[in-house]
Amino acid sequence: MKVRELAIEGALEFSPTVFADQRGLFVSPLQEPAFSDATGAPFRLARSFHSTSRRGVLRGIHFTTAPPGCAKYIHCARGRALNFVVDLREGSPSFGRWDAVDLDEVSYRAIYLTSGLGHAFVALEDDTDMVFLCTAPYRADDELSVNPLDPEIGLPVPAGLDPVRSDRDTVAPTLAQALADGLLPRFEDCRV
Repeated sequence: MKVRELAIEGALEFSPTVFADQRGLFVSPLQEPAFSDATGAPFRLARSFHSTSRRGVLRGIHFTTAPPGCAKYIHCARGRALNFVVDLREGSPSFGRWDAVDLDEVSYRAIYLTSGLGHAFVALEDDTDMVFLCTAPYRADDELSVNPLDPEIGLPVPAGLDPVRSDRDTVAPTLAQALADGLLPRFEDCRV
C-alpha cells in the first residue's frame, strides 16, 4: 500500500496493490496497518454506504458538522470518478482550497478525508459505483453541503459534461454564504 499526502492537511491517497490473473482480480482498498501508520490512529468504522451514478452526475460538496464530525474513506468499485477534497474548516491555513484524485476500478486508489473536509465527485463513466466508509453514524442534521459549482472554489468539472445535481446540491450555499451563516466546522474542532 502506497500512501500520498494530498494538498489539504488531513487528506490522504492510498494506492493498494491489485492482484490480477485469468480469474479476475483481488484488491484490498483499506488496510488497517497502512492506514494506522499514515494517520496515527485506527479507522473506526461506524457505517458504510454505496452510490451509483451515471456519467456527468456531480455529488457534493458534502461535509458533516464538527463536533461530532465524520471522517471518510472512499474508493471507486466500478467506473471512474474525479474526486475533490475541499478544505471547509474555518481558520484552516488551506481554507477554501481543494485537491483532486481520479478514482477508478483499475487502480482502486482510495482517499481519506478527516473531519471537517468536504467531498465532491463527478462520475466520468456510466454506472460509477463509489463506496464510502464513515467514522460516525448518519445524523441528518449533521449532514451539510456547499455548492460544488461555487466559482470562488473553482472545482475543475471536466469540459463537455453538463453536471447533473440533486436539488440539495443545487440550492446549497456558496462557501462565503456557509461561512457567513456559521455552517462550517472550525479548524480547532476538527483537530481532535
